[in-house]
Amino acid sequence: MIVLRAARWADVDAGEVRSPAVVVVDGDRIVSVNPPEPPADSAAEIDLGDVTLLPGLMDMELNLLIGGPGGPEGLPSPMHGVQDDPAYRTLRGAVNARTTLDAGFTTVRNLGLMVKTGGYLLDVALQRAIDQGWHVGPRVVPAGHAVTPYGGHLDPTVFQRLAPGIMPLSVAEGIANGVPDVRACVRYQIRHGAKVIKVSASGGVMSHSTAPGSQQYSDEEFAAIADEAHRAGIRVAAHAIGDSAIRACIKAGIDCIEHGFLATDDTIAMMVDHGTFLVSTTYLTEALAVDRVAPELRKKAAEVFPQAKAMLPKAIAAGVRIACGTDAPAIPHGENAKELCALVDRGMTPMQAIRAATVTSAELIEADDELGRLAPGYLADIIAVPGDPSRDIASTLDVRFVMKDGQVHKRP
Repeated sequence: MIVLRAARWADVDAGEVRSPAVVVVDGDRIVSVNPPEPPADSAAEIDLGDVTLLPGLMDMELNLLIGGPGGPEGLPSPMHGVQDDPAYRTLRGAVNARTTLDAGFTTVRNLGLMVKTGGYLLDVALQRAIDQGWHVGPRVVPAGHAVTPYGGHLDPTVFQRLAPGIMPLSVAEGIANGVPDVRACVRYQIRHGAKVIKVSASGGVMSHSTAPGSQQYSDEEFAAIADEAHRAGIRVAAHAIGDSAIRACIKAGIDCIEHGFLATDDTIAMMVDHGTFLVSTTYLTEALAVDRVAPELRKKAAEVFPQAKAMLPKAIAAGVRIACGTDAPAIPHGENAKELCALVDRGMTPMQAIRAATVTSAELIEADDELGRLAPGYLADIIAVPGDPSRDIASTLDVRFVMKDGQVHKRP
């Protein structure tokens, strides 16, 4: 048994920071918060002093398998899709996983592979290694390969403008055209351990083949993807920047929109009506290293990013269910909390931003009965930051203590 003592703790449901904090942990669970009776004499105590305890933060949009060591900060290497073999890439993912955990993010969604692997789901392998204690990292919800049409935004050949035949890709590796292919692709990812499905629903800013707003799959294909995943009890996340693609995803029953940059007011209202989640990845619109990309990609960013910044305050005001996600390495791994600062800049209160990275993210992965709160019965994912994050959200950038599943991984 471990007793954590601190000056303050965040009651996310109440939207308040309370004093003092005494959190009792037994095994991998929280037993009590500020119990009326002192803990047993046999308990080990950790007095963290003048800090605030928070639930472990969550990043619902990142890719641990790219970026990080050996590449430029703020952007994956332009040739990441062809230079790294799967073994080397997975080892890089292990380093990024530790960096992410040290930043206070104890749960992440890896969305999703967009490289040639021969059909191996590297993020599933990384998740298993972390779960079995072979390596230290956050809890990973893996998507396997992103489902994308040939030439679509998450077709890895279009990031480098590779010539035909240079890097052939299979349905198992995410390239799927037509209803039979998308069903087979979703089934393959689930068969080999994916816990969420990622679909490339619209064009993107950092790929060469399509306009950011273009819808990449037909309504029938979207419906087939959602149907296959939902029958297996798996949720679907859609990379969707363009308004028509976002609307098509909502109509198909897709659970979560990633980015949503060009959503109109009517589409924002539609998200509210359907309860669709939004992972807005808003910080990348000011931090992405666009100076190092091709001129045509810089032009797309200059057109899309201002509209994205204007969209999010409307979504916040409308009451869209917004979860925290960074799209790292679009911002460097380990700087994930800058997304919380950006959410506050766009109109959230600091406690609303913390809620986006805890309770709402836990709801998105259907784990809000055991993650996202400091409460009895919940998993002991606990971090500590200096000061009062309800007054200064930037304190989440300075994580002093990290516990995941009752195990201490970082301490002063």
